[in-house]
Amino acid sequence: MAKVEAAYRKGPDSKLTIDTDFYDALKEGKAKRTLVEKVHIPLRSGKAWKVPAGHIFRVLVPEGPQVGDFNMWNLHDPREKMWASRTRQLQSAHVSTHDRIWSTLPFLRPMVTIIDDSLAEYGEDKDGGRVHDLLGTRCDPYVNHLLTGEDFDFHCHSNLVRAVVPFGLTEFDVHDVLNIFQCTGLNEDDQYFMKACPAKKGDYLEFFAEIDLLCALSCCPGGDLSVDLWGPDAKDPLSTCHPLEVEIYQLEESALSTWQSPKSPNYKGGHGMQSPSTDWNLIKKAQS
Repeated sequence: MAKVEAAYRKGPDSKLTIDTDFYDALKEGKAKRTLVEKVHIPLRSGKAWKVPAGHIFRVLVPEGPQVGDFNMWNLHDPREKMWASRTRQLQSAHVSTHDRIWSTLPFLRPMVTIIDDSLAEYGEDKDGGRVHDLLGTRCDPYVNHLLTGEDFDFHCHSNLVRAVVPFGLTEFDVHDVLNIFQCTGLNEDDQYFMKACPAKKGDYLEFFAEIDLLCALSCCPGGDLSVDLWGPDAKDPLSTCHPLEVEIYQLEESALSTWQSPKSPNYKGGHGMQSPSTDWNLIKKAQS
């Protein structure tokens, strides 16, 4: 069967083309980096943290297999946040080294670039499963009640809500996630499936911050997802839960001499609105 081309393809001057040599040179052991903060995320909990532009942060598994649900905002304007669905279209449904996570409209720029992934060689398994997915979203108490009729308080959505409240955000700011270390795919009925997390102690996913960020991560109450969460065999997967950690690194200035923080597309069309009272440039300026 002939390969079907992706709908979103790079043009000759596309912003989707990145300097892979630059990002590869930022990996551990190639550019000098200094650990500036470590964030411990206890099992079944969530934490939020800040990352300045030009820094690196690594999400890692310190003890055993564990899934993490990740959210991200512009530190200075939370209206700009990660856009899972557009990232699926511009990059792929499962992300790895040299993929970027893109922000929502009207900003539409890379918020991070993935520079290293210890699970990159997992590839695609016999069932079509891959890791680090943007296909699904966070577990939440609302869908749990919908499926079971019960109130179960341990969910990624709830963890993320608690994590961002100290930073002035609310439940309405929590959004679709990147499921780090989670193995997922679509079955023969085009339905979403989850498999046991393949991550082991020491595995990590590493990001370069393209803009100043507020990040949040839930240490999924489903643990490594080896236990059914819904259906006739569902049970509390507490025994499969492990903590997560985040390490934040500052790079030496010389490593960033050619780098510039990305800007939003310079769209001036105003969505076809021609009203004299609508000055789209002023609106965009007010949003920046």
